Amino acid sequence: MVKLDNNRLTLISGPCAIESVKHATFMAKEIKSRCEDLDIQYIFKASWDKANRTELKSYRGYKLDLAVNMFQEIKNGADVSITTDFHESWQAEKLKDVVDVLQIPAFLCRQTDMLVCASRTGLPVNIKKGQFISAEDTKAVVNKVTSTGDSDVWLTERGNVFGYGNYVVDYRNIVIMREYAPVIFDATHSVQQGTKGGSSGSCREFIEPLAKAAMAVGVDGLFMEVHDNPDEALSDGTSSLDLKDLTPLLEKVLKIRKAHLEGLE
Repeated sequence: MVKLDNNRLTLISGPCAIESVKHATFMAKEIKSRCEDLDIQYIFKASWDKANRTELKSYRGYKLDLAVNMFQEIKNGADVSITTDFHESWQAEKLKDVVDVLQIPAFLCRQTDMLVCASRTGLPVNIKKGQFISAEDTKAVVNKVTSTGDSDVWLTERGNVFGYGNYVVDYRNIVIMREYAPVIFDATHSVQQGTKGGSSGSCREFIEPLAKAAMAVGVDGLFMEVHDNPDEALSDGTSSLDLKDLTPLLEKVLKIRKAHLEGLE
């Protein structure tokens, strides 16, 4: 069972979507190696089906039965813990034996049946806060999970939309949400802005400053989509961190985390 470790930073990371078992396994191994060097707990993340793409023609991924086998191959090949999202309540039962954490997508964060089915698997449940709800609203979301199952609940902050398209991070949300559950900060989806070419656009240069700020406020983990060639990624490439930039960024946020923890003593 995966647990958030108070003594180590947790990183949830991987390509936005599974492009192939070979690529996903490669990414999992590469990110895992960097995390081991820095004593960071690592959980591999990739979506098997991008069910909420901006355009119908955009890359989605794979059918569930095939995805289950793919996740098992990735787990065996890279020796990693895995999380992924799902989109319909019945899918939780299908995924529970090949993933270690179930993730609720932001667009579905208030869907009661989704939350209840996830909680009943007994796996930790990571709920991505929708850009349309407040930090205070997450209390009821957490209660739906904890009152119907034995799962640990994590919340992921990824900003709010004020107006049309641009995500804005209110760091007060982290403080409020941590009253209800451990908080992960999503440093990559938080930089999305409107749409470009039929998919979500972003300003990738803001990933680092947003991650640093979250670490200074105090979070329990970091979520970042990472790709070895973001400009060619099949999903969310514009908001993915380049693999070559991962270690320098992690080194910086670890220093900030250390300073934050020392300030609490």
